[in-house]
Amino acid sequence: VQLQASGGGPVQAGGSLKLSCVASERTFSNYTLGWFRQAPGRAREYVGTISRDGSSTRYADSVKGRFTISRVNAKITVYLQMNSLKPDDTAVYYCATSSWRGLPTYPAAFESWGQGTLVTVSS
Repeated sequence: VQLQASGGGPVQAGGSLKLSCVASERTFSNYTLGWFRQAPGRAREYVGTISRDGSSTRYADSVKGRFTISRVNAKITVYLQMNSLKPDDTAVYYCATSSWRGLPTYPAAFESWGQGTLVTVSS
């Protein structure tokens, strides 16, 4: 599955952005989807996961209550709504697919990755 993330850009602290990630295949609904991020000089960090049918989600403590993941399988798209953004949220954001059941949180559980979209939060 190929993934194309978009929606990143500059935003002021306290603002919002909504990222999108479109898949290349209708088998999209067979996969758990995850979002990760990577800031310069730092390891890739887990953001959140959504189940195949969209009924369950899981988030990193650092974004819980501020970020929301959703998906529309008919549009083969997963979204990341980011509110109350902070400068520490500055990173390249990646979407990824996993064949694992449940809501994995570690990168090794995800097989296909998008190219990433940069989010820059200024104070």
